[in-house]
Amino acid sequence: MKNIGFIGLGNVGGKLAASLLRNNFDLAIFDISTECQNKFRDLGAKICSSPAEVTSASELIITCLPSPAISAQVLEAEDGILSTFTEGKVWCEMSTTDETEVKRLGKKIEDRGGFAVDCPVSGGCHRAATGNISIFVGCKREAFDRIFPVLSAMGRKILHTGDLGSASILKVVTNYLATANLLSLSEALVTSKLNGIDLNTAYEAIKISSGNSFVHETESQVILNGSRNINFTMDLVIKDISLFQSLADKVGLDLNLSPMLVKTFLEAGQKYGSREWSPNIIRIYEDQCGIKMLGKGFPEEIEDDEPEIPGYEIKV
Repeated sequence: MKNIGFIGLGNVGGKLAASLLRNNFDLAIFDISTECQNKFRDLGAKICSSPAEVTSASELIITCLPSPAISAQVLEAEDGILSTFTEGKVWCEMSTTDETEVKRLGKKIEDRGGFAVDCPVSGGCHRAATGNISIFVGCKREAFDRIFPVLSAMGRKILHTGDLGSASILKVVTNYLATANLLSLSEALVTSKLNGIDLNTAYEAIKISSGNSFVHETESQVILNGSRNINFTMDLVIKDISLFQSLADKVGLDLNLSPMLVKTFLEAGQKYGSREWSPNIIRIYEDQCGIKMLGKGFPEEIEDDEPEIPGYEIKV
């Protein structure tokens, strides 16, 4: 499977698509941004005028888009994926989306004799850039085996999570956990500073302790640099944690932490802007205390320093 279509070349999608080009796949692309399209033309991709044209040129069509509503539009519009989708093709939804919606759209793909896959990624934009990100994959085993060479060019740790929709559930769950950790780290760092602890010392103490986490080793660094640039914005956090809350609501689970997180990020998004970088959630405490949380020697953006290796399946 060499002819790949890619729709959505944003912070994550652009890096995943670049990994495919770097690994010698033939790529047809579409994005509403002319700037993105021109960049990929220069890298050797075929530029298409619509999702329908991408689909006509491809065996496998990947979407990586900001919301379930936009994914639905890209599939169902007059010039969308479904308008030229034919038997035997595969649609891979790499966006963070709603389980119910991906199943609804997946049925339309399967009704046309194709395969539907939800395969969101996790691990940060810096790992997407190097092909070392993790990928959750929900689909029939036949489809997983067929697309594995493509997935292994974009990601390192690849987990078949079960049927269509299962990957989307787990992606929302893991993003919820990351968001809870981001807020708790913001509170921990501010509390440390106000109690006289040097912020570089606080960072290292957390890093070598039971309080350490992936979020601390990445997002705490851009917080303390002051850039707050983790290539992820408030509106995307709100989307993800709202999807998580919907999962709990669907099964009648009364949660304590989740509603507080949704409320906190909604208020922060309204105050600082929906396109503000998500680590700037710490501003609610900076503003409250009249301080600026800055350390010394931290990077403006996180870069992956691990070598790119072929992806492999995580066996359960």
